[in-house]
Amino acid sequence: MAGGIMKQTGLAGQSEVKESGSKRGGVLQSFKRDKYLYLLAVPGVLYFLIFKYVPMWGISIAFKDFSPYQGIWNSPWVGLEHFERFFSNPDFIHLFRNTLAISLMNLFFYFPLPILLAILLNELKNELFKKLIQTIVYMPHFLSWVIIAGISFLLLSHSEGIINKLLTAAGYAQIDFLTNPNLFWLILTVQNIWKDAGWGTILFLAAIAGIDPQLYEAAKMDGAGRFRQMWHITLPSIRNVIVILLILRIGHMMDVGLEQVLLMMNGAVSDVADVFDTYVFRVGIQQGEFSYSTAIGLFKSMTGLVLVVIANKFAKKLGEEGVY
Repeated sequence: MAGGIMKQTGLAGQSEVKESGSKRGGVLQSFKRDKYLYLLAVPGVLYFLIFKYVPMWGISIAFKDFSPYQGIWNSPWVGLEHFERFFSNPDFIHLFRNTLAISLMNLFFYFPLPILLAILLNELKNELFKKLIQTIVYMPHFLSWVIIAGISFLLLSHSEGIINKLLTAAGYAQIDFLTNPNLFWLILTVQNIWKDAGWGTILFLAAIAGIDPQLYEAAKMDGAGRFRQMWHITLPSIRNVIVILLILRIGHMMDVGLEQVLLMMNGAVSDVADVFDTYVFRVGIQQGEFSYSTAIGLFKSMTGLVLVVIANKFAKKLGEEGVY
């Protein structure tokens, strides 16, 4: 009986060795067969290795008193000193409030618009007109924030702005758009919508294009109009894409964009305009506190990671696939 057990164990071990060998052979065969496809992936892999993974070693300066003259290796460790300084700083609550408020406004007002715009574009039957509209709504994405800010100043300036000139000509009082703290977050949100709402439709249009046309034909036979088709076929079919992009968007809640805020920021609105990104730029670049600013950046990254994990778990509890 003992001999039979040993024989079975030996056979099992041999089968495991053969299976692992076949897997290795399968991987090698895959590389040989698709070597040119893997070669195409090399630039992308190198990009992430060089610009994403290798610089991660610099995160360690968040726990050091970094000096450019001593380098990362020789700079003394200070532990969590920079984090304690940041969380005890009175500006922390102020920065957190502004960053969260701008992100929530973008989430509630900007995020749904590409979905709606993609559905409306999909309803256009004239292909030439559809492509024309797509081109028009895509174009602002390729403009830099410097140009966007310049256009905003031309439109909203108190003395030379086109809108204020129209208000004056109509007999109304001028509005201080650019120096009114109550309007600053709204202006940023409108800028984001105008610049990137059209570009954000690309993924949703691709998801809509993958919907089986027979579903729409069956709905038409049942007497469903366009709104019913959109509500019961289009939206449920692209729900997974919406959820994934929403989770990723939640992961960027602490990132509101340095260029946009910095260009639109002025002394009158600094109380509502100062966010984590502008604070890091001011403290890290202008004042040279590299370790302190790195600690703030690490806090932002870890907060985004936690938000992604929480949102992904919540999505899975609701029956969605999630990001992972």
